[in-house]
Amino acid sequence: MTVRVSAGARLHFGFCNLSLATDRLYGSLGVALDEPRVVVDADPADAVRCEDAAARDAAERACDVLGVDGAAVSVRTALPRHVGFGSGTQLALAVYSAVARAHGRDPRVREHAPALGRGGRSGVGVAAFESGGFVLDAGHPTERFTTERPPDGSWTVPGVSARHRIPDSWRFVLAVPDVEPGKSGADEDASMRDVVERADSSVADRIAGVVLRRVLPGVVDGDLAAFGDGIAEVGRLNGRWYADEQGGVYRPPAGELVETLREHAAVAGAGQSSWGPAVYALTDAAHATEVRNAATDALAEADTGGDVRVVGAASDGARVSEV
Repeated sequence: MTVRVSAGARLHFGFCNLSLATDRLYGSLGVALDEPRVVVDADPADAVRCEDAAARDAAERACDVLGVDGAAVSVRTALPRHVGFGSGTQLALAVYSAVARAHGRDPRVREHAPALGRGGRSGVGVAAFESGGFVLDAGHPTERFTTERPPDGSWTVPGVSARHRIPDSWRFVLAVPDVEPGKSGADEDASMRDVVERADSSVADRIAGVVLRRVLPGVVDGDLAAFGDGIAEVGRLNGRWYADEQGGVYRPPAGELVETLREHAAVAGAGQSSWGPAVYALTDAAHATEVRNAATDALAEADTGGDVRVVGAASDGARVSEV
């Protein structure tokens, strides 16, 4: 039996707090996307067989967690890596789920994500994989997380404080400039450590107000303008924490793209996803084409190539089928 798992990318709008001076650390906001997607196939086997290095590592971890001998894993479609789409988490969870199903097991994604090295800071990727939609996670008690990354498996994935369906008419225009990938792995850990060590706690207070008064009411009421303005402001405030690590409020050339798109009349909000370089612009279906054209022009003005696409939010989690 071949099991196929398909999971969409996610956008990460930012964290609620990075200061050790408060009770809760991290706490993140994001949304599951219907596209682009990672698609993984798995068959039971007596050892791990996989040509993709990242997927092979995920399969080895999955087999260890599940206590099975192995699996033959293939990646049919991959997400762009380290651009702000959560490729590592979505791949790891897709491989784990495919291997589990191939061996007749029910995946326990949230329980096993820490042993797979996922969900340590942000819970958005795990929650997006589970059920889709807009997600606000609860973060971690500060005393459990220092500036050093804890060993894999020593944390629990942050709980979901709020999850809401994104209206069907909303669209995200994604612009990914053709530049070096964003931070990941040891580089990301080092940067996050430096950010947390000097984070201004007053920024977290401002973010809390934006989330409470703009982001959450906007998604609940289907108010595109309020939600877009809110997530863009969360991103700008996060950029104050990251400025020394990424060369500004947004990493170049994402800042130039964001500033151009936010001035477009049909854009409710624009920002950088995670460490970038991916940039998003929130609009509606009626104006998606003109915003896409604006994003294409913005890439040209920034003197960089890249990819632009229009996508909707995912209203469900990963899809599992037998092929």
